[in-house]
Amino acid sequence: MIFKRPSSSDSAPSDSAVEQMVRSHRLRPLELLPWIVVVGAYFVFPEYLPLGSQILIMILFAISLDLILGYAGIITLGHSALFGVGAYAAGIYALHVTGEPLSGLVVAAVAAGIVGFVSGLVILRTHGLTLLMLTLAITFLIAELANKAGFITGGADGLQGIAMQEIFGQFRFDMFGRTAYVYSAVVLFLVWLFARLLVHSPFGRSLTGIRENVTRMHAIGTPVRKRLVTVYTISAMLAGLAGGLLTHTTQFVGLSVLSFERSGEIVIMLILGGIGRLYGAFVGAAVYMIAQDELAKADPVFWYFWIGLLLVLIVMFARGGILGLVDQALRLVRRKP
Repeated sequence: MIFKRPSSSDSAPSDSAVEQMVRSHRLRPLELLPWIVVVGAYFVFPEYLPLGSQILIMILFAISLDLILGYAGIITLGHSALFGVGAYAAGIYALHVTGEPLSGLVVAAVAAGIVGFVSGLVILRTHGLTLLMLTLAITFLIAELANKAGFITGGADGLQGIAMQEIFGQFRFDMFGRTAYVYSAVVLFLVWLFARLLVHSPFGRSLTGIRENVTRMHAIGTPVRKRLVTVYTISAMLAGLAGGLLTHTTQFVGLSVLSFERSGEIVIMLILGGIGRLYGAFVGAAVYMIAQDELAKADPVFWYFWIGLLLVLIVMFARGGILGLVDQALRLVRRKP
């Protein structure tokens, strides 16, 4: 098969391609299932709303990682750096400027986006193991910077005394986590709409092409590096949003938001749910955090062993994650008649 540069007559998409793109944008009924669960959990499990808001924040964080890892193929173990920058930016803004939450989210996203853009210009010149090591190095550098700059970050003690104002001057963050849960759910819903539009757009399709065969994408004239930097910056802003949400809902920021463990956990969540599926973030984050909560209660010392065993089983027998198992089950059901 010869892969040729399209001529000017081929530049316009065919009717079938346009029809396929329109179909991919259509909202399928099954896509509403996660949101039915989110809304139902608010009423069915009111005592678990603080945990629920943490799950929603991790889903948002996992979506930001999936854009670069699952769709663009950018391997990273340093995504917590961007998450932590957003968390600290939101906390510092709340302490020294104003505790208004929505403007704080904007500050968190912009701060993480700037770090993502600047670091992306450097690290995305590389690939493979070198790229992986650079993402780790940036995470350690930012974590050490936050530790040393205790006069503004709180150092090892963290940012304390954060007081958030009411959302729109009406909704106060209560001790039961109701406002935090709804706040996190609304932000996640808006990000999900944006991410869904992005991955089904021509830009999103080009990211998949870059992941599958970067040489061919260069051959047809795609500005590969520009698009990688763009999606890396977008991913950084979404990760910063997640970090800002964590600051607003917990009203505390510690060095753990910049830890390597958090980067590893979010990758595990994506592997569990299914990488490059968008909805793998929903499944993986929920399964991981609920399992973590229950296993930590049942076996406080060795609960990480069971998480590791679950991950090994998923990698060995479900290469597409939990969503991959669902796909296999659906294929078997269709094949039976």
